[in-house]
Amino acid sequence: MAVVASRCTGLLLPDLRTSLAGLRRRSTPASSLSLRPRRGRRRLGSLACVAPPDSAEPQTDEQAAKDDSTEDKAETSSASQDAGTPTFPNKDLSRRIALLSTIAAVGLFASQRLDFGGVSLKDLAANATPYEEALSNGKPTVVEFYADWCEVCRELAPDVYKVEQQYKDRVNFVMLNVDNTKWEQELDEFGVEGIPHFAFLDKEGNEEGNVVGRLPKQYFLDNVVALASGESTVPHARVVGQFSSAESRKVHQVSDPRSHG
Repeated sequence: MAVVASRCTGLLLPDLRTSLAGLRRRSTPASSLSLRPRRGRRRLGSLACVAPPDSAEPQTDEQAAKDDSTEDKAETSSASQDAGTPTFPNKDLSRRIALLSTIAAVGLFASQRLDFGGVSLKDLAANATPYEEALSNGKPTVVEFYADWCEVCRELAPDVYKVEQQYKDRVNFVMLNVDNTKWEQELDEFGVEGIPHFAFLDKEGNEEGNVVGRLPKQYFLDNVVALASGESTVPHARVVGQFSSAESRKVHQVSDPRSHG
């Protein structure tokens, strides 16, 4: 059997035409055979080039265009899926949100403080002179009876603070909380019925006058100036404005005997 080498696959394939011719000769009767010399060269059988299954055939331009189109569609589909997928904030974004929230909270707190001029009753009480010290240091004194729940007291706090900062070297400023049972005697002594109640005392501790409730800042300032100047009287000895009743006070026990609040 003739064998032909395949350039495509590297396999040796039989020459089928030569094999068929041999079969035909065997099937012909011996009487009909004529022995004739054959001339010329024997032709090799033709061979079809068969590519192995895993070999890659060269692509035409049309096939390449189809492949590119398929890849573009796949990329477009992937992009649309990404666009539809919700994104979650990363750590940096969360930190920024937290920082903005903190700034907003601080701004809200500052705006609330600015409504009262940035000064609270606690600020005044913290900077106040203790009552016992005020009676013994030889300076005139302004005693304010107040309560944390008193709206008028909170409203007047900025004006009191401004005057206090201007005259604190020459005048004592005392804060007595009417809710504190420690000051029961002083409440009776000064006749406190409404708050805020401002009592103006000379150097010896004698009361020269008082101002009660919401009144123009000038009333309070005029009396403080008179005390700081050593005058024997104050311009506004007895003036009453809108006030909160002292009967609404919330009595509590004193935890620290030295406290003037």
